[in-house]
Amino acid sequence: MSTTFWVGEIFNASLSDGSQVCSTYNGQWALQHTGVNMGTTPSSASGCPGSTYGGCDGVSSGTGTSFQCATEQRVASNGYFPLHQPKPLQNPFYLDLPYDDVNDSVAFAERCNVIPWAAADNAKTGVNHCADSSYSYMKNAWVQITGPNGAACYGQVEDAGPSSGSLYHDSAYVFGANNARPANKSFSGDPSQGAGMDVSPALNGCLGFAELNGDNDHVSWRFVDRASVPAGPWLNVVTTSGVTN
Repeated sequence: MSTTFWVGEIFNASLSDGSQVCSTYNGQWALQHTGVNMGTTPSSASGCPGSTYGGCDGVSSGTGTSFQCATEQRVASNGYFPLHQPKPLQNPFYLDLPYDDVNDSVAFAERCNVIPWAAADNAKTGVNHCADSSYSYMKNAWVQITGPNGAACYGQVEDAGPSSGSLYHDSAYVFGANNARPANKSFSGDPSQGAGMDVSPALNGCLGFAELNGDNDHVSWRFVDRASVPAGPWLNVVTTSGVTN
C-alpha cells in the first residue's frame, strides 16, 4: 500500500515527524526543493523546528501560523510537475520508505550489512561511509514503482516512512527477498497490511492512483540503479544533494 505526501505538507503539527517542511535527510527540505522562504518554523515547534517554511509542492496559502500546503492533481502534459509553483529545484518524483539509515540507531548500525549497494557505493566514492552519520546510502536512491493500473514510474528516496511510531529500520520489508509486509500497521485502507511507502504528487499522478490523498492504492516496487532508469519526466530534475541538517 502507498499513501501520498508532499514537500511543505504539515500532516500533524504536534508530531515530531508530522511535517514535510523538513525530511529526515534534509532539515531544509522545503526551502531547497522550492527556493521559497516565508519565514522560520519556531524552535518550540514539534515538527521541523528552525526549518524554513513556505515551500510547497502543491497549492500554498496563508502566512505564519496560517500557512497551508495542499496537494493537487498532476497531469501528464507538463510531466506531472507542479501546476501552481515555480519549477522545483529538486526532483518532484520522490518517495519515502521505512528505513532511515542516518537517524535511526538500529538502521545506522546495520546499514552496511543490509543495504545491497552500500559496498559498491563505498568503492565508487573511495570512502567507507558506514560509520559516517552525515552520509546516507538511502537518500537519492532510485526506485521503480508499478501502480494499480500497471503504469511504471521512477522516483528517488528523499525521506523515511511511513511509520506508526519508531519503525524506521524495517529491513525485512525494504530489503528482504520474501515479499515481507511492512512492520507499520497504520495509514492503510487495506486491513491486511499497513502502508509501506509514501509517494509525491508527481508519482501519484504518474502511477494513476485512484485517490489524490488516500490510502487504498496498491503498488509493487524495486530498487534500480541510475543506469537502469529510462528516459522520462523523472529525469528532468534529479536530486543529488546529500544529508543536510
